[in-house]
Amino acid sequence: MGQLGLFDTDNILASLSKHGDPLERLSISIPWKEFKTPLHNAFRKERKSNAGRPHYDYLLMFKILVLQELYNLSDNQVEYQILDRYSFKRFLGIGPEDKIPDEKTIWHFREYLTSESVFEELFKKFNRYLDKNGYKAQKGMIVDANIVEVPKQRNSRDENGEIKNGEIPKDWKDKPAKQSQKDTDARWFKKNGTNHYGYKNHICIDNKHKLIRTSITTSANVHDSEPLFKLIDAKNSNQTVWADSAYFSSETEEILKEVGIKSRIHRKGYRNRPVSDFQKKMNHKKSMVRARVEHVFGRMSMMHKNTLRCIGQRRAANRNYLRNMIYNMTRLETLIRFA
Repeated sequence: MGQLGLFDTDNILASLSKHGDPLERLSISIPWKEFKTPLHNAFRKERKSNAGRPHYDYLLMFKILVLQELYNLSDNQVEYQILDRYSFKRFLGIGPEDKIPDEKTIWHFREYLTSESVFEELFKKFNRYLDKNGYKAQKGMIVDANIVEVPKQRNSRDENGEIKNGEIPKDWKDKPAKQSQKDTDARWFKKNGTNHYGYKNHICIDNKHKLIRTSITTSANVHDSEPLFKLIDAKNSNQTVWADSAYFSSETEEILKEVGIKSRIHRKGYRNRPVSDFQKKMNHKKSMVRARVEHVFGRMSMMHKNTLRCIGQRRAANRNYLRNMIYNMTRLETLIRFA
């Protein structure tokens, strides 16, 4: 294979642009400089001296995490793809000759941000940018939850019993290596006859822009309706909430009314009191709005298949904040492109 000429790289990048490189569009649409300050502040206390090898640029590292989630890549895979793909290099702002971080560096960077809960801060900061730039939450709130699966644990019945009681199995206490690989926060959940193991990503989007405004991560066995009031977005211009029948209860309806929030939650039938024809008609009408949240989960599923490569609820919550923010980034790019 011949060596690349002086203008060959430019020609390759021009060809990628001609074919509509989505990473180039994302790079232009997102205000990446907004993330510099919180990233530098997070690492300020970690780096106490200038001795040793200089660190990689924090914004570069953050954009690598964005690539990982966009293309569902492991640390090893994203390192390889950066080496291999011109579109990745252009997105990161590096050239073919530049050194890139290895998989261990990427892992340590993400772990540190997780330990400092920086992903939640970045999610909120980007949402503040959306508010300031013409994308305020409007036309009401739509709430729903999605199961995010993690690798299944092969525990004995006794071990699972101890975990459910909030205890660490006796056999694990003297085996820190084994314990570090066990997820004691994830739970089983049965949906439509299928068992799932992991967590739930609870979100609230605004009806106008389909942007995620608030989010909470719980274990998979937590009922969808439990975090409802923590998801309510007080900044939405229309204090109306849409949700499916899993969120309906007489108590919920009363509380929503007391706090001045209009309920558009689907009515639920009971054994001796089925849903009336009128309620079915109203549920169908509500679905025309509520279905917009399914578009959000559908887009996110295309990116990462609703799975996580991590252990523990803290990591899962931080990863969901990152994923929800990246969805908002891709949604913003779409809104700008079709404005």
